[in-house]
Amino acid sequence: MQSASERHEYPAHWEADVVLRDGGTARIRPITVDDADRLVSFYEQVSDESKYYRFFAPYPRLSAKDVHRFTHHDFVDRVGLAATVGGEFIATVRYDRIGADGMAASAPADEAEVAFLVQDAHQGRGVASALLEHIGAVARERGIRRFAAEVLPANVKMIKVFTDAGYTQKRSFEDGVVRLEFDLEPTDRSLAVQYAREQRAESRSVQRLLTPGSVAVVGVGRTPGGVGRSVLGNIRDYGFKGRLYAVNKAFPDEQKELDGIPAHRSVRDIDGPVDLAVVAVPAEQVPEVVAECGAHGVQGLVVLSAGYAESGPEGRERQRELVRHARAYGMRIIGPNAFGIINTSPEVRLNASLAPEAPRPGRIGLFAQSGAIGIALLSRLHRRGAGVTGETGVSTFVSSGNRADVSGNDVLQYWYDDPHTDVVLMYLESIGNPRKFTRLARRTAAAKPLVVVQGAGTTPQGHAVRATRLPHTTVSALLRQAGVIRVDTITELVDTGLLLARQPLPTGPKVAILGNSESLGLLTYDACVAEGLRPSTPLDLTTAAAPEDFHAALARALADDSCDAVIVTAIPAVGEGSAGDAALAEALRSAAEQVPGKPVLVVHVELGGLAEALSAATSTAPQAASGPPTIRADHPFRALDRLRATSAPAEPPAAETPERLIPAYPAAERAVRALADAVQYAQWRREAAEPGKVPESLDAAIDEKGAADLIDGLLTRGQGLTLGSEETCELLGTYGIQVHRALPATSADAAVQAAATLGYPVALKATAPHLRHRADLGGVRLDLADEEQLRRAYAELTELFGAPDELRPVVQGMAPRGVDTVIRAVIDPAAGAVLSFGLAGAASQLLGDTAHRLIPVTDREAATLVRSIRTAPLLFGWRGSTPVDTPALEELLLRVSRLVDDHPEVVAVTLEPVVVAPRGLSVLGASVRLAPPPARDDLGPRTLPAY
Repeated sequence: MQSASERHEYPAHWEADVVLRDGGTARIRPITVDDADRLVSFYEQVSDESKYYRFFAPYPRLSAKDVHRFTHHDFVDRVGLAATVGGEFIATVRYDRIGADGMAASAPADEAEVAFLVQDAHQGRGVASALLEHIGAVARERGIRRFAAEVLPANVKMIKVFTDAGYTQKRSFEDGVVRLEFDLEPTDRSLAVQYAREQRAESRSVQRLLTPGSVAVVGVGRTPGGVGRSVLGNIRDYGFKGRLYAVNKAFPDEQKELDGIPAHRSVRDIDGPVDLAVVAVPAEQVPEVVAECGAHGVQGLVVLSAGYAESGPEGRERQRELVRHARAYGMRIIGPNAFGIINTSPEVRLNASLAPEAPRPGRIGLFAQSGAIGIALLSRLHRRGAGVTGETGVSTFVSSGNRADVSGNDVLQYWYDDPHTDVVLMYLESIGNPRKFTRLARRTAAAKPLVVVQGAGTTPQGHAVRATRLPHTTVSALLRQAGVIRVDTITELVDTGLLLARQPLPTGPKVAILGNSESLGLLTYDACVAEGLRPSTPLDLTTAAAPEDFHAALARALADDSCDAVIVTAIPAVGEGSAGDAALAEALRSAAEQVPGKPVLVVHVELGGLAEALSAATSTAPQAASGPPTIRADHPFRALDRLRATSAPAEPPAAETPERLIPAYPAAERAVRALADAVQYAQWRREAAEPGKVPESLDAAIDEKGAADLIDGLLTRGQGLTLGSEETCELLGTYGIQVHRALPATSADAAVQAAATLGYPVALKATAPHLRHRADLGGVRLDLADEEQLRRAYAELTELFGAPDELRPVVQGMAPRGVDTVIRAVIDPAAGAVLSFGLAGAASQLLGDTAHRLIPVTDREAATLVRSIRTAPLLFGWRGSTPVDTPALEELLLRVSRLVDDHPEVVAVTLEPVVVAPRGLSVLGASVRLAPPPARDDLGPRTLPAY
């Protein structure tokens, strides 16, 4: 491939891998002079009808002049892109810049004609839509703002590609041709269309991996044992509904079967399609397997093999080559270094994993980047099921390993509209694209609970993750803002997941506690208070309580309108056995069914039989937050006497009558923590149903164009620029943010002159970096009423801390007394723009008491931001103090958010301190940094991560 063109170097950054509508992949890249033979071969495979639609006349073959024209580009005024699979063209698109007369032109002309040609065999796969996104991004980069396309009226498919893209467009009809003109600036509708296509494509790509009609396990040992042989046995024993093949190049030619499964030396020898290949060969043999799978038309790979990026630089390069090689054939990869995948659907029954126990069917989607953690999660769900088929099982399980290709984002796309998954549990060691994950998590959490354990911030060696400057705690806070239920351990992950899978969402934080142990009830009460819940006084039924007493007490509690949830505590009664456990479980369950809209949890001590009895069901669907739950017809209800033994095979449940499950916990703290998570999530769901807005009243005091002109002028001085005091005040002023004036005081006389200008009383502050905003160090003197006090304070500061040039003292007029706060905004290259708020002072910094929200922020989010810090009571009249003007504070947060959102060149803003008084506020210090904004991949065309 040539590296240079007539006017520009080959634009390698235009190369991209994309997921198509059917879940396959293709590579998009610029067309060069080296592509002449590929272009001719491609054109020969296009039907006469498609050629007619492209050229408006019969055009059976390309002339030498045509080939030259379509392969020679300057990458500015004439650009061609090709979509390739297996190195061969499947579609092309090109634009030619034109002037007002419709003839070829150069910049500053900002319009271009665009035309597509898609091979008939690949039409309907969304290739043209993907190419339109990429050629549009290229055109915008080259200063083109508008596309024009002429299409024959009968070419309905191509007209639909343009009209469905979501751009602002104009249509006309002349001389038998439809002329479409559309602006290339992304709109809300075009982004919505792009995100919807992305979701369908990525969801379909994961679906193809999880619902194969045929599976080949490559690397099956000839003797029992080994990874390949184990996976093959798991697939067979779990009852896979499709065709299964064993592959090993070491099989003798005469061997046709292995353990009753068709055996082959190569995937290419298999007579029939193979949808999924599970690869369990040494890393150095994987490229050969990938090539064989690609040539045979395999749709996806699960690579269990190790020896990739987790092993060091050489392995990382091997991993990059693996991804490039597989994508060239249109295949997606789970792994390498993966643990496997599971789909418990009765239509699929796939266990292509190394799980030591057969997974139980259920409605929990489980994702783990770590194989070891995946084993632990599956095992815990298995144990909590107490041998009952399906009640706490999984719908699908994915262990991504090094997640070189398929990631948690892809699986979220699949689970979002998967009818077989009601709760999503994820263990994430790293987040490769936080901005996208947050967007997908918000959408998923609005439909079903998403519970996440996130690693402590140390990225495993095998993971390719873009750098972020945000602390781990900040990322966690942003996930919670998106509706993610963030927990700290895999134990909490399972505890919370089981509650959400088995019970309706609580409508509030009020908790009733009842049981046969006063001490256990009090422990539960204290745990509720610690988690921010509102418990009532525990009801002690005494140790003599019978199941009938529990039933009556639970029924009364659930019927009480002042109760949103109930926690039942139970300890063994003297002489109680398994029969008593079953009777108590039935009593609790029957009482809970009388008021199905409120969650019930059980805290048990040494009552394993009770936990097992309470688990007797197959549904794991959460119910609605309020009102009677909507229960699907396929949710079975089984009596306690139908419990199956642990050794029973995990068969799909048969639909009978609906049932409600009650989760049981061996410790009060675990139950309460899970309930608190559910309460917070339910509150987020209610708020998400009524999103906030940015008040229009802000617009009156915002000069967006003035700010843009000022920023453009300032950036001419350098790529990264921290503004001076006057420039900062001027820029903030364009958004209605007024900074309290401060004047430099290079000497005592200069300080007196500054005070005369500002008017007494004044404050004298040292602004040296080591003293700035550190009143606790003595670098600030307040309420200086006259010249004498000012000169005395100046002498004290210089005596304590050094000469004026070291202190950088300033004089500032006194602001009304209030609460000192800090507002910051920063653009992170991975997560995007983030707005932060907290109280000023060392104590808040040491405690990490800062709240965060993604920009742009709505009025509702600004209000919750102010109230979400632990020290928020200081703003609302704590211990008899006067409440401060929080509406003014919320408006300031909205203005900072608008500034950063409107002008991404503003990469950092700090307002410190912001003194919030009972009426109004004062911004006493501010700094702004300008720089070219980080590239935003969420606004560009759809692409897969590059390696």
